[in-house]
Amino acid sequence: MANQKLVDLLSDIAQRKSATPAQIAIAWVLAQKPWIVPIPGTTKTHRLLENIGAANLELTQEDLQEIKEASARIKIVGERYTETMEKSTGL
Repeated sequence: MANQKLVDLLSDIAQRKSATPAQIAIAWVLAQKPWIVPIPGTTKTHRLLENIGAANLELTQEDLQEIKEASARIKIVGERYTETMEKSTGL
């Protein structure tokens, strides 16, 4: 629950855009640089279709700025990987 503020932010934007929070997150990644490609994982067809829908979602400069400003104020808690997983990445 430590990162709930970020989830709430993405959920609010998703509601305004008639999208899902996952679509907002993927659209945000797509908006960063043209050569960055998100690789979301799923085992469910409906989630795959949801993820693909993010490619048709347009975030405005205002949306991107809102996410940038809010995320700068939100302290993200936790590591991306467990220690064991981190070792397997070779980083």
